[in-house]
Amino acid sequence: MPTVNIALVGVGGQGILLASDVLSRAALLAGRDVKKSEVHGMAQRGGSVVSQVRFGDHIYSPLIPDGETNVLVSFEFLESLRYADTLAPGGLALINDQIITPITVSSGQQPWPEDLEARLEKAFPNRRVIDALTLARDVGNLRTVNMVMAGALSCHLDLLEPTWLQAIQEVVPARHREVNLRAFAAGRALLPS
Repeated sequence: MPTVNIALVGVGGQGILLASDVLSRAALLAGRDVKKSEVHGMAQRGGSVVSQVRFGDHIYSPLIPDGETNVLVSFEFLESLRYADTLAPGGLALINDQIITPITVSSGQQPWPEDLEARLEKAFPNRRVIDALTLARDVGNLRTVNMVMAGALSCHLDLLEPTWLQAIQEVVPARHREVNLRAFAAGRALLPS
């Protein structure tokens, strides 16, 4: 099986690392070799977070080579543009329709990009924009945006749904498991394969 490269990006506090843990566990349960890396420097202050997950027959490095990301899962609009150059030609971008204003913009240090939609269209010809925040609200917890995005991602990978569900059971704490399973199902129903 060829190597699959997934990058999950967003802002600290959006649950990117939990989503990457679930993805990694699902791939491992499916019998794939899995490597994961994460960068979350100023995450607690609303900074950028990225997790790279690679799986296949034999994976030797957790880092995705530049321009070889098969699926970019962005939890926030501007963060998708920050990592646009990592996407492989023909790669898919799953983008949460949420904007978290960076501190540099809210403090007046930098202007807001007025042409955001045009930039997204140019950067990601193969993209799906997902209103994950609304779906998370509908299942009862705004903090489950990450599992909505994982559910949408699951429709585009060769990992069976029961494997994902088992991964969620194993990774998500028991008190949050049920709402996270509902959020995953909502994301999966949004983008049927």
